[in-house]
Amino acid sequence: MSTLSTQAVPPLAGPKPNRPRPHREQKPHTPLRPMWFCRADGQQWPCAEARLQLRFEFEDNMPGLSIYLAGMFYEATKDLYHLNPHDGPTPRELYERFVAWGPFRKPAVEPPETDGSS
Repeated sequence: MSTLSTQAVPPLAGPKPNRPRPHREQKPHTPLRPMWFCRADGQQWPCAEARLQLRFEFEDNMPGLSIYLAGMFYEATKDLYHLNPHDGPTPRELYERFVAWGPFRKPAVEPPETDGSS
């Protein structure tokens, strides 16, 4: 083990999952940690409604949405790995769930180019 890795300071806690903020008197579609299920509908967070609300809430700040989703990806990876380190979700599954649906993302594999001569 290198001395750098033993001297590194552990990362601080990431952002708190306080978004999307509830509208009116509805139950918020925020994550229930450490399992990362939606408090309102029991689906994996971010559920479809949370994704819609997050897009609306960050409508004028798409970079902020990307940063928020990356922070939630980090926190969920940490929580879910500690809950079930052997057969929990893969890093790719978590990336697809938390980050890939957000703005500014390219697919993991570029689609093949077609020359249009068919």
